[in-house]
Amino acid sequence: MSKLYFYYSAMNAGKSTTLLQSSYNYQERGMNTLVLAPALDTRAGVGKVASRIGLTAEARAFSRDENLFTLAEEDHEKRILSCVLVDEAQFLTKAQVEQLTDLADRLRIPVLCYGLRTDFQGNLFEGSQWLLAWADNLIELKTICHCGRKATMVLRLDASGAPVKTGVQIEIGGNDRYVSVCRRHYKESQNAWLL
Repeated sequence: MSKLYFYYSAMNAGKSTTLLQSSYNYQERGMNTLVLAPALDTRAGVGKVASRIGLTAEARAFSRDENLFTLAEEDHEKRILSCVLVDEAQFLTKAQVEQLTDLADRLRIPVLCYGLRTDFQGNLFEGSQWLLAWADNLIELKTICHCGRKATMVLRLDASGAPVKTGVQIEIGGNDRYVSVCRRHYKESQNAWLL
């Protein structure tokens, strides 16, 4: 039985690196993969997955209104797919997560999703919410806070490096805009530390 996997973490835990390594492992054995990346993430260019350690690969960019089941099914008819991998999966819609469950259940293709669990305000992203609810396997990838504790939260920073507390949920950025911290340091940065 094929499964839907959700690899989640705060930023800088190696999600894209792990995705690229997984895709490479399939391809090295002569198997086809479909790597999907949201079109709204243009940091490495549209249709590219890039890790902070320098690994890159081409990906099929998708928009929030595209049907991922149909997209993958059409590709599967041209070449047998052994795995579908989704970068920045937090940006998926509820409908797209359901479509990915159909890929695993109906077409029996494993689907590996990689993304953030929560945003800079500690709220679940839509894609992450439904992946946490519906994925067969949940795998946490870990990174650390500057204090050495496990980082589970993400801070958005302004141009001067101060934490941002309000704003739109989706604002694309990297190390220049976001930093992963433990819950304690997140609360301190938000002046929400309660004794």
